[in-house]
Amino acid sequence: MQAQLLTDPIGPTLAKLAAPNIVAMFIMLATSMAEAFYIGQLGIAPLAGLALAFPMIMLTMMMAGGSFGGAIAGAVAQQLGANDKKAAESVALHSLLLTIGFSVIFSWLFLKFGHVLYAALGGQDTVLTEALIYSDMFFTGCIAIWVANGLNAIIRGTGQMNVAAGAMALGSCIQIVVSALLVFGIGPFPAMGIAGAALGNVIGFTVAGLLQLWYLVRLSPTLRLGFQGNPIKLAAFLDILKVGSMASVSPLSSVITVIIITAMMARLGVDVLAGYGIGARLEFLMIPLIFGIGSASITMVGAHFGAGKYQRGVKIGWISSLTAAGLAGLLGIILALFPSLWANLFTEVEAVREVCRRYLQIVGPFYAFFGLGLCLYFASQGARRLFWPVMGAFSRLIVVAIGGWYLSIQPNVSADDFFVLISVAMATYGLVTAATVYLGAWTRGLD
Repeated sequence: MQAQLLTDPIGPTLAKLAAPNIVAMFIMLATSMAEAFYIGQLGIAPLAGLALAFPMIMLTMMMAGGSFGGAIAGAVAQQLGANDKKAAESVALHSLLLTIGFSVIFSWLFLKFGHVLYAALGGQDTVLTEALIYSDMFFTGCIAIWVANGLNAIIRGTGQMNVAAGAMALGSCIQIVVSALLVFGIGPFPAMGIAGAALGNVIGFTVAGLLQLWYLVRLSPTLRLGFQGNPIKLAAFLDILKVGSMASVSPLSSVITVIIITAMMARLGVDVLAGYGIGARLEFLMIPLIFGIGSASITMVGAHFGAGKYQRGVKIGWISSLTAAGLAGLLGIILALFPSLWANLFTEVEAVREVCRRYLQIVGPFYAFFGLGLCLYFASQGARRLFWPVMGAFSRLIVVAIGGWYLSIQPNVSADDFFVLISVAMATYGLVTAATVYLGAWTRGLD
């Protein structure tokens, strides 16, 4: 498989690797939409509560699957590209142990301080209560999310995209069914409300994780996961942490960006918060689509950099990122032209729908920049050269922080003003990230 990655034509190989990921990510997209639909049937307060908790949920997903997941996949791909199977197996074992450790940390942080965090974001009364119900259930079982994503990254790093995508798709399908049963109390199941949606999430990832663990221990033709012949080494942990920690700046910046806007939306009322939450959910749900292409680029770029084929690796990064930008931009423009297609899916409250429609009309065309920046960030994990691409994400946060402060002190500020700010920040993110890669952020000192 690794030899094919290094010699086969880029376009068809990228498409072959990305296709199963994109299918799986669309299934996960449908899962998240179904979850929002279920919760939307419970009323505005649960929907606003989900909007409040959602950035923290996506932070967990992005760090487990994107930041550390990308670091894991890139490290495995580089070792296999260098024909060092033993080193790849060591990366796999240490990665699994790290994901378990991070799940414990995340559970403790959000179960201990979730109330303080969501209250600081503007959550009050029933909205705060609903956010905590969802968050507490999710983070009680977040070991399933971390481990499933870590194992998925190992499999992606080996190039076995069909297996990785199939496991996550199956978990998502299970989540759709289980969440409906538990949210509404269908048949013998209790009506758990918003907590049922969170529990369905955990159950789906648990199934995906167990399937992937079985595959890596018993069936994988590329490497086997296990302790035998793999001594635990601090240096191995640090190597993954070095890349993963740097990569984490990007999702942290993204989530802090959303938190800043969410806090300001909360001050404009529950309808505005709920409408923004539905609109902003599109950004987080666009991430899986971009990740479907980006994860393929991590594997391909990692294999090429491991084999010393740097220029071809850079070319792969650009092809994948421009493809992601085109798809994200197309979807954004479609929803900007027909915003009701999205807004009407989740609520029947017209005031909430109107806020969501305005968000999509203003921000939608700028998703191309978001797709460009995010896919270049993923490809950078394969190159293991992350500093400047991560600074692109940080530049977006700076624009939102300064612009948000300025808007907050203006009289008669509206939600539209914040949506324009979000658009400018997205453009900054994509252009800064692209400029740093174009100027040699990946190859400086290698040629």
